[in-house]
Amino acid sequence: MIIDRLIERIKATENPTVVGLDPRLNYIPSFITEKYYAKYGTTPKAAAKAMYKFNKHIIDAVFDIVPAVKPQIAMYERYGIDGLKAYDKTCRYAKSKGLIVIGDIKRSDIASTAEAYSDGHIGRVNIEGMEYEGFAQDFITLNPYLGSDSITPFLKDCEKYEKGLFVLAKTSNPNSGEIQDLLTDGVPIYEKVGALIEKWGESTMGSHGFSSVGAVVGATHPEQAKRLREVMPHTFFLVPGYGAQGGKAEDLAVCFNSDGLGAIVNSSRGIIAAHMKDEYKTCFADEQNFALAARQACIDMKNDLRRCI
Repeated sequence: MIIDRLIERIKATENPTVVGLDPRLNYIPSFITEKYYAKYGTTPKAAAKAMYKFNKHIIDAVFDIVPAVKPQIAMYERYGIDGLKAYDKTCRYAKSKGLIVIGDIKRSDIASTAEAYSDGHIGRVNIEGMEYEGFAQDFITLNPYLGSDSITPFLKDCEKYEKGLFVLAKTSNPNSGEIQDLLTDGVPIYEKVGALIEKWGESTMGSHGFSSVGAVVGATHPEQAKRLREVMPHTFFLVPGYGAQGGKAEDLAVCFNSDGLGAIVNSSRGIIAAHMKDEYKTCFADEQNFALAARQACIDMKNDLRRCI
């Protein structure tokens, strides 16, 4: 099961950190962007090429100390086809370095369309009897708002191809409560969704007691996270919101079990843009070694999390 592979990576690195590969052009050092602007002009193609090169530097600096990376597809889609090529290359390069890849795509649609999304992202597409993989992702994120029939096609591919899901339960954004905290029969919607996620994962249980169908649970809502840990004892949490969004290690301790397992915590700009922070500028001798700051930020995050779990 893919969830077992993720947990083994977490145990091997002793680090429940996932690096969010959400590059923005202003994060990328000028020696990278200028190279591609000179070759392709100030175009989407140049931007995409620079993003992939930036990602490679980050991956090379952290692959041995973190278990996983999480590229956010929107950051790449904004540059069209060239951006998606950079996304695909990023996923494949991360996997070549032994990292678990969580594709943050947040797809959701009616069953027939969900099947197409699943074929492209974690399944296979069949052309005249030949099967082809679309994107090289181990997990993807999903929005459950359309209900079980929008999730079922993905569950089938999880079982068939040993893939995993992280389904939105309680998200980290400030206004998530406008919908997710609404009560139905006296129970908040996020809790009802959590119970569904726990049920969806029953057919993908791994040897560590967790299923390959996980939940997205924001670090910025510790009370809700605590309740969801109770509702979903066999569900692994993907926890966004740490650092830049305000989530603290103390807040997300409730997402973990007593053995230190149960969750993986995302940090994006806190790691990949660490070279822009004064506290990390002493970590690298010159601009071309900027990724050493990302490595140190991963080490600092690991120590901070271990302090509380």
